[in-house]
Amino acid sequence: MDAVNGLSHRSRFGHRAWWVAAAALLAIVVAGAFSTLPGLLTGPLHREFGWSRGSIGLAASANMVLYGLTAPFAAALMDRFGIRRVVVVALLVIASGAGLTTVMTTAWQFTLFWGMLVGLGTGSMATAFGATVTQRWFVRRRGLVTGVLASGSVFGQMVFLPALSWTVDHHGWRTSLVTLVLAACATAPLMWLMLRDHPADVGRAPYGAERLVPKPLPTEGAGRRAVAVLRDAAGTAPFRLMAGAYAICGASTNGIMWTHFTPAAHDHGMPATTASSLLAAIGVFNVIGTVASGWATDRRDPRRLLAVFFALRGLILMCLPLLMSATVQPSMMVFVVTFGLLDLATVPPVIALCREFYGDAGAVVFGWVGAAHQVGAAMAAYGGGAARDAFGSYTPVWVTLGALCAGAALLSLLVRRASPADRSAGRCLTAVDHL
Repeated sequence: MDAVNGLSHRSRFGHRAWWVAAAALLAIVVAGAFSTLPGLLTGPLHREFGWSRGSIGLAASANMVLYGLTAPFAAALMDRFGIRRVVVVALLVIASGAGLTTVMTTAWQFTLFWGMLVGLGTGSMATAFGATVTQRWFVRRRGLVTGVLASGSVFGQMVFLPALSWTVDHHGWRTSLVTLVLAACATAPLMWLMLRDHPADVGRAPYGAERLVPKPLPTEGAGRRAVAVLRDAAGTAPFRLMAGAYAICGASTNGIMWTHFTPAAHDHGMPATTASSLLAAIGVFNVIGTVASGWATDRRDPRRLLAVFFALRGLILMCLPLLMSATVQPSMMVFVVTFGLLDLATVPPVIALCREFYGDAGAVVFGWVGAAHQVGAAMAAYGGGAARDAFGSYTPVWVTLGALCAGAALLSLLVRRASPADRSAGRCLTAVDHL
């Protein structure tokens, strides 16, 4: 019995699934670093080229839309060509887009290079990528692993943001972009060596499975499959409810915070480097909150978790205009901790619901739900800049997004649980008839 227990212990912690998850986490961390740049570039680009905040926000919006729209197609491409190939190509596309951004001279080039190329590359390593890895390699600990991988993007922001902010201040914005280009290029060969597409490739069962799982045949017509999954899912109420709530999620997180928090704090006299450090601190608690959310998702009703997360986020966003000042006050640190814990905590419950309702297509469905997230983020990125230009303040933006989060909490509660029969068949149980 001791020998068996020892073997079980070694198998648990030496399983190849954990190494694949670690490799996926590294790729997500590097890709996540690129999302920190728009907030840091707004001031320098405005001063150097004279571009309005709205035009700069347009490039960030294009980036976010493509980030979201790419995810479901990338998940389908992973079914067709494998995880490893898609991730390596995505890293090279990101490096190309960021490198070309350093030689741009017009706003439309910023939209093309940063908005389109970087958006396509980072979208291929969005949370749908993490959902694909988790679904293939794990049977047990799915919620926990999902939380860890989902936190990787913000962890990348946390790791790179202070250094990038310092680099922008002391060596210019182009140097900060070159730093990220080198990071992406260095990560690509590591992904080719470390990632594997399926447990069957190394003769192992998924973590927590009792037997080997055959590797499915490559899925032909990845684009057609992604569109077909959207068509089928869009006719169901849970998808529409989750997409609506997740659009608000995107608007109230990376859409506004990672693009406009630093300029908003600077409006109140706070140095950009200090505001960037606050965003990095949010990233620290983001990791904690997302992992804790994954742990809770393994044990609690995902719908109720979502409702609580949205309600609390809305409340603290409405309070944010009262907390802004030239210096970091204790009340701002309370905001940083609370918002950080809630920021990406919505990801594990939504992935769990997509898997519950849509079975093997859950990763692709989540990619489409994530697309709604990024559409909401893009609207906030552009609308936040436009509102600042029009009203001279970000206050109306914070209050509006706080109110929308209350609506997202209600949408989350409208999603009903799938029955055991529907769950085993991977079919969707409509939540609200003829919604």
